[in-house]
Amino acid sequence: MTAPRVLAAIDCGTNSIRLLVSEVRADGTLRELTRENTIVRLGQGVDATGRFAPEALERVDAALGTYTDRMVDLGVSDVMMGATSATRDAANREDFFALTRRHLGRIREGAVAEVVSGTEEAQFSFAGAVADLGDLTDETVCVIDLGGGSTEFVVDGDRSWSADMGCVRLTERFLRTVPPTDAEVDAARAYVDELLATVNREVDLRSVTRVVGVAGTMTTLAAIELGLDHYDAAAIHRSRLPLGHLRETARTLLHQTVEERRAHPVMHPGRADVIGGGAVVVDAVATQFLAQGIDEITVSEKDILDGMLSAVVARTATAG
Repeated sequence: MTAPRVLAAIDCGTNSIRLLVSEVRADGTLRELTRENTIVRLGQGVDATGRFAPEALERVDAALGTYTDRMVDLGVSDVMMGATSATRDAANREDFFALTRRHLGRIREGAVAEVVSGTEEAQFSFAGAVADLGDLTDETVCVIDLGGGSTEFVVDGDRSWSADMGCVRLTERFLRTVPPTDAEVDAARAYVDELLATVNREVDLRSVTRVVGVAGTMTTLAAIELGLDHYDAAAIHRSRLPLGHLRETARTLLHQTVEERRAHPVMHPGRADVIGGGAVVVDAVATQFLAQGIDEITVSEKDILDGMLSAVVARTATAG
């Protein structure tokens, strides 16, 4: 009897690095073995300097070493590591690729992080986000993947736009005090509104009938709105929440101190200082969709990571 394939995907974004390992069953379905998240803040200072900070690379090195040990223990035979917004911007990105080659080579010879284009990132995010949301045939779905350096808007999987407005980027560029001043919030919102106007021109958000939010800012806001006393991915996944309530939660977080944000039992300590930037994006996006008559958002725990794993499954099946 052939041993099941065990495959992995790693998403290295601006704020966090995440691991997903699954076993491919004989019928082609997946059994999740582990899903992990580590805040590494790879994008620290990149917006200002154009380079990865040495301490940020050290954090990624440590986290990726831990993940590789885990993959070896679980018998992973192939892995895809996607590097997104911050990596596309950094002048010293080769230092980053060298450390990924050192670790990932333990799983598959020659493996190295791959720069995922904005279009690919959007496609992976959409595929992962809607995988188990049921029949969406009669709906025009917009998946919003709000990351550390950028936010991807994907409409029905074939129209997408990546906007340079993520929680880390906005915090470092505009929200320099916590809580931010009115002037800082106004500047951040003006920047987001300008980018959102471009998104509307590129993917026509006015045609959307259902909104799906993914990634850390969205899932954290959902957990707060659900009143969870601990972070429960199963409770968050596929939750359908009033969009107006989520907007109010975002506005409240924006004006809290770091200590007040960390007091929420579902808040990751490494997210508390930058979630204000994400809150500005949520506020702007929610305001537009509410004006269009959309009063609900679905929050998914599945996202680009699940989409990348599907790509690994496909390529290993072809190779086999």
